[in-house]
Amino acid sequence: MDSHKLSKNDSSVLSALFDPESSLSSSVHIEGSLPRGSTPATMIRLQEQERQTLRLINGETPEVDNIKLAISQLTTIIDQDPSYASAWNNRAQARRMLVRDEDLPQSSETVAEILQDIAKAVSLATPTQPTSAINSLDARVLASAHTHRGYLLLLASKSEDNCRMLDAVPGLKDLSRENLEEAASRELSLGGRYGNETARQLAVKTNPYAKLCGSIVREALTKEIAEYYQPCVTIAR
Repeated sequence: MDSHKLSKNDSSVLSALFDPESSLSSSVHIEGSLPRGSTPATMIRLQEQERQTLRLINGETPEVDNIKLAISQLTTIIDQDPSYASAWNNRAQARRMLVRDEDLPQSSETVAEILQDIAKAVSLATPTQPTSAINSLDARVLASAHTHRGYLLLLASKSEDNCRMLDAVPGLKDLSRENLEEAASRELSLGGRYGNETARQLAVKTNPYAKLCGSIVREALTKEIAEYYQPCVTIAR
């Protein structure tokens, strides 16, 4: 028997430490560019409307009136075709632009609207089976939506005051900060899986296995150093 062979559980833990996507059954297979059930003519029309709308907020400091107009126009696109996941995702991002990070604890209703839009975008864009192929547009939507949701959950986990931003979100408002951070790590892992490199890196940093491993290593090193520098004991003869 090879003494260096890892058990299946140990291999899984080590994989989770350094690859937050390892728990997913397979890598993403992108096939085609159009969402399920859509036609080229419909997509061209929706994407052109969306493109014109996003020009309103395409800048470092867009005007508040332009952000609100973009939200209104994205709502019109959603009303025209509720199955268009990209519009839901972009409306969530536009709404997010109205609130600074430090104001989120006092903006729980807005946070709830943002998370509702994200949830709808994810629901529409996610493949029916984990191993199913996904089109490039849905992959971009999922990368953005999961990363956005992960960032909000991570931000909420930073303090008890920040947790107040989720007061209007059933299912999240009662979670502990630790559970919120774990949920954020899962979302960021998914964002990384679908192509967001920043999300992938953040997922590694917030991965609970990695934190546990780091804690164990620090404890072991501290003990080893302490023992090394202990004064020698002279044995009486």
